[in-house]
Amino acid sequence: MPDSPTLEGLRVLAHPVRLRILSLLTGAAMSAAEAARELGETQANVSYHLRRLHEAGLLDVAEEVRIRGGRAKRYRHDPKSGERGSTTDAEMWVDRETWEKALGHARELSRLLHAAARPPRSRGTIPVSATVAMFEMTPS
Repeated sequence: MPDSPTLEGLRVLAHPVRLRILSLLTGAAMSAAEAARELGETQANVSYHLRRLHEAGLLDVAEEVRIRGGRAKRYRHDPKSGERGSTTDAEMWVDRETWEKALGHARELSRLLHAAARPPRSRGTIPVSATVAMFEMTPS
């Protein structure tokens, strides 16, 4: 995706299955079949979304593996790909120390932005949007 968001670039990110795929493939490289099993989706559906994300530059082919006489691509998401600003919609497993550190950063981000907020169109300011929602999930 280019530096500035395009309508097509936003459409690629606007699908909930694609957001779940990006989260999943941040932690591990997976094929369409592997990702489908993990997400509880059909392989055909996940394969379609993987292609769209790859075409948008949000997934890299990490490896190609032989499976039952055929070849399967395993994809991986680099969170730094295709961003202007920062977009994260992630469900992942991390250690407790990383989680606590991330929560601290999110709280600091909130304090920083709120302290720097100025009236609309003040000289030297730019309009920004920030939404951060972080919570610990109960494993299923």
